[in-house]
Amino acid sequence: MKIRLRAAIAAIASAALLAACSQAPSDTQSSDTGTDKATVSGDYPDLSGETLSVAADWSGTEQENFEKVLAGFADATGATVNYTSLGNNVATALGTQIEGGAPPNVALIPQPGLLKQLASDGSIKPLADDVVSSLNDNYAQTWVDLGSVDGTPYGVWFKAANKSTVWYNVSLYDAAGVEPPATWDDFVSGLKTLSDSGVAGVSIGADVGWPLTDWFENVYLRTAGAEKYDQLTNHEIPWTDPSVEEALNVMAQVWGDSAIVQADGASRTFPDSVTAVFGDNPAAATVYEGDFVAGNIADQTNAVVGEDALFYPFPSINGSEPAVMGAGNAAVAFDDSEATMALMKYLASPDAANIWIQLGGFTSPNQNADVSLYPDEISRQIAEELVNAQTFRFDMSDLTPSEFGGTEGQGMWQEFINFYQNPSDVQGAMDALEAAAVAAYGD
Repeated sequence: MKIRLRAAIAAIASAALLAACSQAPSDTQSSDTGTDKATVSGDYPDLSGETLSVAADWSGTEQENFEKVLAGFADATGATVNYTSLGNNVATALGTQIEGGAPPNVALIPQPGLLKQLASDGSIKPLADDVVSSLNDNYAQTWVDLGSVDGTPYGVWFKAANKSTVWYNVSLYDAAGVEPPATWDDFVSGLKTLSDSGVAGVSIGADVGWPLTDWFENVYLRTAGAEKYDQLTNHEIPWTDPSVEEALNVMAQVWGDSAIVQADGASRTFPDSVTAVFGDNPAAATVYEGDFVAGNIADQTNAVVGEDALFYPFPSINGSEPAVMGAGNAAVAFDDSEATMALMKYLASPDAANIWIQLGGFTSPNQNADVSLYPDEISRQIAEELVNAQTFRFDMSDLTPSEFGGTEGQGMWQEFINFYQNPSDVQGAMDALEAAAVAAYGD
């Protein structure tokens, strides 16, 4: 029996922004926070007595915010929803659960490549017709296609990230007389000027390889263009292609200059690279990463996003047109029960997106989400750039087989750590990346 619901749900706190990429797993049950109420509208089943398990890589503030989203569904349907954080190694953690016969009902995964693998081996279920209808109503075709395998929709892209944002300490830039650059040449010269002023130009957290792959993907999209980007993603051209060599040489202009990069990056975590720029005693002036940096700034420092901390788009290289490289988390279902598909339909709705939007540190690819709810001009600008991007490409490492693009200690993650530590060895990096790609793609 269907019931029309406009249930009161957990609300939206003021300025809390997400903390990115915490690794400690934990289990909690989502529940009503007892704060101000918002409204969910839609036809959902009465699921009183049902219990659903949901897993994702979010922990810390991100987990808390997502649990408020889940609380909206729980309040609207009567279901109990339990959340588990999988940490960074989502593919490995889910693989273990699948092999053990106990996957979650729903998982939010950060890799289209993993989504395709799970669909191909029959681990996840196609979306029910009413979920597909909601998806088509609320998402651009790009996002529908990213969640589909051979034309069949399997995933709902609930959370997105604009990963073409460079964050900077406003006071340090002002003191050094550096303006936000539009081109790569100005970017490099600005980093040198900042270093001359007494702080490192840029801080990089390279202890785990995923931030380094993001550097490459932004550079490659600008030096090689979208068509080559797609070809390399699909391994239709090798990692020894001259276009890869050009991109690595461009990156080496920064990574290979110890005068402008904060020392000891290979042992620094990504969160620590943010603190190095926006902490009370900043050691560097710039950090590159996606829009989620705003959450790290708010959670880890006293800096204020929009005042002390601003961003500029990843700079143009050799006259390249503006482009956005992005990522996200897609919800997939491991069973096709009524309760599970009701949750998938909810996650495809603007109501679910709007809950986290108001909390901050969240970008929704849902076209019908209320952009006026973004808590500040910075987050609104980030969201509009991503949703309206004319040239958009998904994070390359997330599109590749997970053993190449999404596993710690191997593939892209490890080979870009190796290149970061020895950026003069461009040929060695290309050879190692190609060997890893051949093994992962089965060429």
